Amino acid sequence: MKTKTVKNIRVIVDKCNGCRACEVICSAFHAQPRYSSNNPDRSRIRVIHEPLRNIFVPIYAGEYTPAECAGRNTYTIDGKDYDECAFCRAACPSRGLFKEPDSGLPLSCDMCESDPTLTKPKCVEWCLNDALIYETREEPVLEDEVGRQQELQQGLAALVDKHGMKDLLDIVARMSSRD
Repeated sequence: MKTKTVKNIRVIVDKCNGCRACEVICSAFHAQPRYSSNNPDRSRIRVIHEPLRNIFVPIYAGEYTPAECAGRNTYTIDGKDYDECAFCRAACPSRGLFKEPDSGLPLSCDMCESDPTLTKPKCVEWCLNDALIYETREEPVLEDEVGRQQELQQGLAALVDKHGMKDLLDIVARMSSRD
């Protein structure tokens, strides 16, 4: 059975003090060139603050979804109502969170994998209170996923045959630099 590695950042809300070091290092790490600027609006992690109880909730960006949620549930936590959007990780049309401020393109957490020397995301490394914990686990790959991977491999091979590896890599590099 084939497996895949699933990476996750576990958030321990009780330990977060709202220092926002995670936001700062994330925006600096993803700046072009790396560490050349700092704009927390470009960060792939955001700290949501509930001022009455002084609670901080770090949320890292998930995948982009082109549609808004069908349901709008409200959750009551310690007597305060929260819309489920407050804790959602997706970039979607209904809110500006996790969108690049200049272009409006969606941001998603890449676990800082663009630097192969890192053993964990920078936000986890810089979290002084250990509110962010990096976890990995192995999960079985469903046969549909194996078929999808084979399909992608065949499609890429066809593009390489038609346009050449250099042109394909140039396009992929340009697309990935938009993050």
